[in-house]
Amino acid sequence: MADGESAEAAHGRAASAAEGNESPLSVCLVGPGWRFTSGISYYTCRLANSMASDQCDTSVLLIRRLLPRLLYPGKRRVGLKRASMEYSSDIAVFDGIDWWWGTSLLRAIRFLRARRSKVLLLEWWTAATLHTYLLLAVVARVAGLRVVIELHELQDPGEAGLALARSYGRLGLRALLRLAHGCIVHSKSDQELFEANYGPMDVRVALVPHGPYDQYRDLGESQDPAIVAATAAVREAPKNGDVVNLLFFGLIRPYKGLEELLNVFNALPREEAERLWLTVVGETWEGCTEPAQLIATSPHRDRITFVNEYVPDEVVGAAFAHADVAVLPYRRSSSSGILHVAMSWGLPIVVTSVGGLPEAASGYAGAVFIPPDDPAMLKEGLMKAAALAGQKFPDPRSWHDTVTAIRAAASVGEQQAARH
Repeated sequence: MADGESAEAAHGRAASAAEGNESPLSVCLVGPGWRFTSGISYYTCRLANSMASDQCDTSVLLIRRLLPRLLYPGKRRVGLKRASMEYSSDIAVFDGIDWWWGTSLLRAIRFLRARRSKVLLLEWWTAATLHTYLLLAVVARVAGLRVVIELHELQDPGEAGLALARSYGRLGLRALLRLAHGCIVHSKSDQELFEANYGPMDVRVALVPHGPYDQYRDLGESQDPAIVAATAAVREAPKNGDVVNLLFFGLIRPYKGLEELLNVFNALPREEAERLWLTVVGETWEGCTEPAQLIATSPHRDRITFVNEYVPDEVVGAAFAHADVAVLPYRRSSSSGILHVAMSWGLPIVVTSVGGLPEAASGYAGAVFIPPDDPAMLKEGLMKAAALAGQKFPDPRSWHDTVTAIRAAASVGEQQAARH
């Protein structure tokens, strides 16, 4: 990992020099901490480390307690260690702000002012952060900082299904955008959705793909009995060259399409099923229990591994290292961290052409694209990807592209700040 980061830093220095941009960028990044671990927790850490290696003066202000624990779908694991990655030692980290604020907010504002950053970068993925982000944006504007918002999606799908949360999120994000100088999206489809929902605004939109999730390699073997058991489970599929291990990984939510994958797998003739194995790893959210029922009643139950939890990083690495094909049968999606984990492992990937996923996987030779909600095409895609098992494909993504987009959004903010 150290050698990889050194190479990325060298690339960043060379690119900055080529662009004539030698001045270091000073950024305070705001995102979720590890207490309520999510994909954006990993994104925040991975991006911060990449910015630091790309000669950015980087600090991080974490959202520690995201919302009341009882309201969180993964409440049983709140506070449990899941991530093995850490922030680089040269990054100042404040952990962190609680949803009810109290003294945690005052200490966070002192931290922000003491760092004297030039840019406040807010990671947006849920309206649960809205009240805190609005206040931080106001403080940043008063202090002369440029405010940039990185939009992972306009609204969480679960929140979008609740009228009050949907209205709160949309109105609040509009107010937050009015305080911003620039924002970042990860696909043209997200940019079009942004423009359709919010119309012309005095904010520059920069587009950049999600960076690679390559942090799960070389983690070693844990001695924790629970992790050992979960690791053994995700390695249950035979590794003899005759069986292709299909991996579905990530939160089990209605929009993920796992039910459709299971229906297709369950309907396979026995002779076809015996050439495959299906490994499902993920935590159930939003009462999405149909997949568990389909697994329990499957005629091929003996060829399905089901680990129904949000697993630690050691298990993530073991699952992708043991997989032959990753399957993302999503019905909708802005972007997917799971897609980028699979690409970092070089796996063949069956992925639906929805939202920003085609753009996220563009240039990746191992992607097999299929339409959503089409069982026949899903089966065809599985067979096509299975024929690619054993091949490894290069990941075309780079975190330096994200850092470059932040620089661009920040420079726009500087120009607007001068006008105001």
